[in-house]
Amino acid sequence: MEELLKYVIDVGLGEGADYVEARYHKLTESYIAMRFDRVISIGKSVSEGVGIRVLVKGSLGFASTNILTREALEETVKNAVIKARALAKQYKEPIEFANVKVKEVKYEVKPKIKFEDISIEDKIKHYKQLLNNLRSSLKKAKLQTFFIEQVESIERKNLITSEGAKVESIIPRVMVYGGYTIHSPEKGTMQRTFEKGGSGGLELLEKWDLVRNVSEEAKRLEEVLLKGVSPPKGKVDVVVGSEVVGLIVHESCGHPSEADRILGREAAQAGESFIKEDMIGKKIGSEKATVIDDPTIPGSYGYYLYDDEGVKARPKYLYKNGVINEFLHNRWTAKVFGVESNGSARAADYTSEPIIRMSNTYLEPGGLSFEELLEDVKCGVYIKSFMEWNIDDIRWSQRYVGLEAYLIEHGEIKGYVKYPVLEITTESFYSNIEAVDKNLEFHAGTCGKGEPAQGVPVWFGGPNVKLKNIMLGVAPH
Repeated sequence: MEELLKYVIDVGLGEGADYVEARYHKLTESYIAMRFDRVISIGKSVSEGVGIRVLVKGSLGFASTNILTREALEETVKNAVIKARALAKQYKEPIEFANVKVKEVKYEVKPKIKFEDISIEDKIKHYKQLLNNLRSSLKKAKLQTFFIEQVESIERKNLITSEGAKVESIIPRVMVYGGYTIHSPEKGTMQRTFEKGGSGGLELLEKWDLVRNVSEEAKRLEEVLLKGVSPPKGKVDVVVGSEVVGLIVHESCGHPSEADRILGREAAQAGESFIKEDMIGKKIGSEKATVIDDPTIPGSYGYYLYDDEGVKARPKYLYKNGVINEFLHNRWTAKVFGVESNGSARAADYTSEPIIRMSNTYLEPGGLSFEELLEDVKCGVYIKSFMEWNIDDIRWSQRYVGLEAYLIEHGEIKGYVKYPVLEITTESFYSNIEAVDKNLEFHAGTCGKGEPAQGVPVWFGGPNVKLKNIMLGVAPH
């Protein structure tokens, strides 16, 4: 494969390209899906090919193929050059890439328990046990729906550029996505979805312990459904759990900090950004508001050490102590903004061009315990998880409906709160952060962006966060 990629580089330069990038990208996925105790889908898929980008006199071209022969790759790189030349007149400004220190590097995530070490039959048995535990945890509410899917993937990449970069990587990942609905004729319905993901092997399943944790959460949600009351009226302190915090920072910091979005590239697809090009240094929140995007966290779902342009990855401090600090960049936007790329370019597969993406985005934790976070709350609400959410196109106005939620009185959890609604602007959320605890947790997701759409694995997370003087609503039910 390395020889084929070098051949692509040589052909592209021979056709007049100023820069050539060839990425072999193979995704192998095995999956099993169940509805209640029945297996509804099981199988394996393989996506394998080469994605090629070229720069020709300031115009960018991309093409890909899954035919891995010299002839097919030669035709593909020539097509990329033709596209670049054809598009040249559409650019107001020529595309240039920021300089980067190129390296030759190999890295791999080693699983402790390989995918093939546990049989399909045992995996099915595992999720049947989860379902049995879930059913037995409910005393009065009825389990109306249940589904679960497990996906095991191995992502292999081999990137070579005309500047001398060579990056090879192998990253296995495990993802479990599931959900259920519980219902009471008198009290209504609650719906829960959950997703776990990480890089590594099936040892992750032991760490997550879904057989125990899903049923224990369902037991708590039944209590909320049956005994929950409406949130207090007027302004109160609100403690937001890591799941909700993680989603908020992903949506209201990560996405609007993508430099291509700030420049308008995503406007017709995913939306725009409230952040403008000159807003580095602008205050957005309190001193406690520091948001980091870090692809280098071992075991993370969004893990990588070098991006798909060959740039070394590092933690990015998007908001730092309440101030907009830096954007997520690829080499093109880094050149536009006069900075170095911070290694944020990723492609979902060989058919996709590398674009600016988040990896593992989280609010920085503090030093308090959860009990210390609550101790001076006279009357408030703790929203641990969410049931639904939405946010506007510029990532400013947003709404989150709480799922597992509790009443706080005089620093202690005193009861259950049903369907609380946190409706807030981005600036209001970060400005009202009064305290954060030390309990950093991460949650998995698949982040969508681009046209054609690309989905990539990410983590989002944070500690528990206390917001002051918040007016909560109630969702209709």
